Amino acid sequence: MSADKKKIVLKLDLHDDKAKARAMARVSSLQGIDSLAIDMKEKKLTVTGEVDPVDVVGKLKKCWYPEILSVGPAKEEKKKEEPKKEGDKKKEAYEDYKSPVAVYYWIQPAEESPCACVIC
Repeated sequence: MSADKKKIVLKLDLHDDKAKARAMARVSSLQGIDSLAIDMKEKKLTVTGEVDPVDVVGKLKKCWYPEILSVGPAKEEKKKEEPKKEGDKKKEAYEDYKSPVAVYYWIQPAEESPCACVIC
């Protein structure tokens, strides 16, 4: 079973080279990674290879709050530029819109039922 190569771009709040090294070490332990790069100025982590974005986020979420910016094919094919029509502008504006990725956490209370009363 061969997965397609993907380019995953994550926003990751790294402050120093020590945090950068820790993030690189965590992500590089995953199988199927071809390349790994961190841009400290823009705080972006780029992973290329046959790796699942969920696995990448799973490795990083223990120490940071990663946010997926984009997931796409590893190499984009060059397309010929065609003259654009009026209707294409609306379609292009819709395609450029990217919805933010929300991360939800569920915290289980320590008690079995927080509404239960011990003393009646």
